Formats: sequence, structure tokens, C-alpha cells
Amino acid sequence: MRFADRLVAAWHARHLTALTLPFTPAAIVFGAVTALRRRCYRAGCLAVIELPVPVLVVGNIGVGGTGKTPLVAGLARDLAARGWHPGVVSRGYGRDPGAEPLLVSPDADAERVGDEPLLLARRGIPVAVGRDRVAAARALVAAHPQCDVVIADDGLQHYRLGRAAEVVVVDAARGFGNGWLLPAGPLREPRSRLAGVTAVVWNGPVQDTGTAPARDGFRMVLEPGAWRRVDGQEGELPAGAFAGRRAHAVAGIGNPARFFAQLREHGVDPIEHPFPDHHRFTAGDIAFGDELPVLMTEKDAVKCGRFADRRCWYLPVEARLPPSLVARIEEKLRGPQAA
Repeated sequence: MRFADRLVAAWHARHLTALTLPFTPAAIVFGAVTALRRRCYRAGCLAVIELPVPVLVVGNIGVGGTGKTPLVAGLARDLAARGWHPGVVSRGYGRDPGAEPLLVSPDADAERVGDEPLLLARRGIPVAVGRDRVAAARALVAAHPQCDVVIADDGLQHYRLGRAAEVVVVDAARGFGNGWLLPAGPLREPRSRLAGVTAVVWNGPVQDTGTAPARDGFRMVLEPGAWRRVDGQEGELPAGAFAGRRAHAVAGIGNPARFFAQLREHGVDPIEHPFPDHHRFTAGDIAFGDELPVLMTEKDAVKCGRFADRRCWYLPVEARLPPSLVARIEEKLRGPQAA
């Protein structure tokens, strides 16, 4: 096992281990710097840029996959159903650097715009990417004048962008790991940060991890759709189509184990092929020399379409959100004038 994999596993132990204990001094320094940076933005020492439309930030306080992309798509869907016209701004991790900001079209190249932004654009959501999220958000609003709310994907720590509401998503299976900040643990900010956000959303049933929510939370349920061809050809299969079968399972996401577990819940016997998050797939990555099905996430599928064959399928998921969550967010977006 690689050192990085061993370290991530140690982060999610209940307590410090022999591997993580030496990093505690660095974690203390990291926490002090993080707190000072946030305090500078709150005090006005560093400029916070406000947009002409409200901003909803969706992020997390830890590293690794938590389910932000399905949540962003679900919030965009539910806000649109309430009459809003949402757009999404993202950094576009894993993409090639180039001209910024960049508007994302459904037929864009994932290497140019990023896998998650492309996934969202293919669902009909206006998306812009850029390292400077303020510039990207301005470009998004300029290109889509009807856009009346910007959802900032993974922008919790991007304090330069002003926000009307903050939503933090937590992987319920992992919780907050050992509770320590980087590099001794998986946290970018302490759990106390949750006390000031609009809502905490738990992805999946909350486990007894020894790290209870810092405040009341909402549960997000991911519902699978039908299996679709990665190569874009017509054809769908029901979610249970591969039950009782052996299949290659490919996942280049923050927490591949979640996808493998999902396949087992559907009766699949997966041959696991985990890859790093935002992995740039090549044809060789999914060439296994047999005729077994190759199953992957929607996020990975947007990068494999040009070389996938008839064996390759992906499973889209939809986030089902409690109406009370969307109502709370909408209240914050409308601001004091709505009272």
C-alpha cells in the first residue's frame, strides 16, 4: 500500500496513530494559519467580493469525496423547481491550465474544463470554471443574465467570494475521521466551523463514528437511475441489471469504496479498480482482456466516452433532499428583505 493510502486510512481511525501523531505540530500551525486567514476576511483586512446575485457555497471541512457534486446538482434542480435560475462556479480540479475563466458546454473536453463541471453542464446547468472563483462567477452571470443565484462548488474556504448561505456535506460513513486538522487528520477546518453554516448535510445514514454532528443536520439520499452506455450510444439497463454477475468496477473519485459498496448493494460482485480522484483515464485503464462488464461512476464516464466500448456502463445518481433544507437555503438567499 502506498504511503498516501496508509495516511488516509490512518486519518479515519478514531484516534491518533503512530503514523499521524508526528504530524500534530504541523496540524496546530495549520489551524492557527487557517483561523488567522478567516479572521482577516471577517475583519475586513482582506477584501470580500460581493456579486450582484446571492451566492450559495457548497463544500466540506475535510478532504476526500463526500458527495458534493450530487448535492450541487440536487440543489440546482430543487431551486429551479422553486423558480430560481441557478448557475454553478467551480475551480475544475484536474483540468489543464489555460485561459480563465471558462464557460463549460456539454460537449467540452473534460481535460480542459474538469470532470465534475462537465458532468453538471451535461445535466443542463450553466457552469463556469476558474481558479479565481470571483472572476468565474462574474463571467457566468454575464453569459447567463437570467442567472439569479450562483452555487459555488467546493468553495467553503474561498472566503474572497462573498456568500449568502453555506452548506457543508459530510460523508456519514467516514464522519470527521480522527478529528484532527491536516496533516495529522483529514480536516481543512475544525468541526466548530459547522456552528456558523446554514446547513450540514449528511451523505448516507449517520454512523457511530464518535463524532456527532456539531448542529442539527439534514440527510441526503442518493438514488440510482438506470445504467447508461459510456460511449454515448442509445441503451439503458435497470439498476439491478448486473445483479449476480462479476464485473470490473472502476472509480476515480474521492472515496472509491463508496461506489464499490453501492455495487454490492445491487448484487454485483465487483473486481475493484480504484484510481486517484480526478484521474485522467486512458484506454489502457479499462482494457482488462476479458468480456466482463466495466462499471463506473458518471464522473468517470465523462472522461472515458471517446475510447469506451459496449462493455462500459455508468450509473447516474440523483440526490434526494428534504424540502426543509431547500426552504432554509432559500430563506437565506432572499435575505432580510424577504422577512
